Amino acid sequence: MIARASWAADPAHSRGRLHAEGAATDRGPRDAFQRDRDRIIHSISFRRLRHKTQVFLAPDGDHFRVRLTHSLEVAQIGRTIARTLGLNEDLTEALCLAHDIGHPPFGHAGEDALKAALEGRGGFDHNGHTLRTLTAMERPYPRWAGLNLTWETLEGLAKHNGPVRRPGWALAEADAEFPLDLGSWSSLEAQVAALADDIAYDNHDIDDGLRAGLLTLDQLLAVPLVAEGWAGVCARFPDVPRDRLIGELVRGQIGAMVNDLIAETRARLSSSGVESVDDVRQAGRALVGFSDAMRGAERDLKRFMYANLYHHPRQLEAADAANRVIAGLFAAYAADPGALPPEWSERLPVGEPWRSRHIADFIAGMTDRFAVSRYRAVVGPIDLPEGF
Repeated sequence: MIARASWAADPAHSRGRLHAEGAATDRGPRDAFQRDRDRIIHSISFRRLRHKTQVFLAPDGDHFRVRLTHSLEVAQIGRTIARTLGLNEDLTEALCLAHDIGHPPFGHAGEDALKAALEGRGGFDHNGHTLRTLTAMERPYPRWAGLNLTWETLEGLAKHNGPVRRPGWALAEADAEFPLDLGSWSSLEAQVAALADDIAYDNHDIDDGLRAGLLTLDQLLAVPLVAEGWAGVCARFPDVPRDRLIGELVRGQIGAMVNDLIAETRARLSSSGVESVDDVRQAGRALVGFSDAMRGAERDLKRFMYANLYHHPRQLEAADAANRVIAGLFAAYAADPGALPPEWSERLPVGEPWRSRHIADFIAGMTDRFAVSRYRAVVGPIDLPEGF
């Protein structure tokens, strides 16, 4: 077993929770970060991820990834990296599992629609909404709103991509209630979670894109990282049909990225002189990362995926339909708040921007299929692309 490093987050020295809980809430032999992970897994918003878009909108195939399966894959990669580097696996896992909880239905298409709906009222940002969901909207406990997660988990979710200089309204509200030191770097566990997310979707989206027929292997071989990996796979399995080697290609790329990240991070930690979690936060730069060569290769892969998968005409057609669903729902509820469920209409604020934000909160929590069903109920019929 790898010993925990001095710069790893320590649950025994957590900055605590916003609301003091006392020993009465200690159910079983778990530390603070393990309890955070379990609270996330047992939350309603985590369960809803099973019907929220990852890449393909409301997919009609059982084999495509959704936000839930993606989050589980990110957690698996994150734990492996954290264990190897001597970091806190439980905090890393909690951050990986929760990182997409704030996504609205239909992924980035739904987010764009909510941004437009809240223009002039603070806008919408899925990362800020993750904090809002976990600190205010989840309500499983009798004495406070939210899951009452530790400072370290909330901090990691707030700034896993680095310091936040200009937080949106939702993140600023969470920070005002429980200050998260938004101007500093996050823990190594949060930095690992951010890059585990990149590694997961960079590679698993290839798998889904090929399965959907939106990508071809010949197209992918124009990407140097993929071509290098494919050459290695074919050399190891010269007599195996090409379609049987895709999984090996994807696994190999994940392994290459993980190994590069671990080696580069060890080098950065060694040269940085950090000795504690506080040193990490004051380092002034990311200490978890890819080598220059892998970072360039990963960026090339991302550019290819945006051009050929995320912006594929079929994807853009589906995104346009999703945008119409979300925009239509927002307009309908804004015009007739009585169409909201009673538990939402009864709590509707009177003034702006809170009235519009409340409606957006309701829509953001929907799954893809629930959003479509609500649109048909409160707006009317809609023609959707095949497979929606």
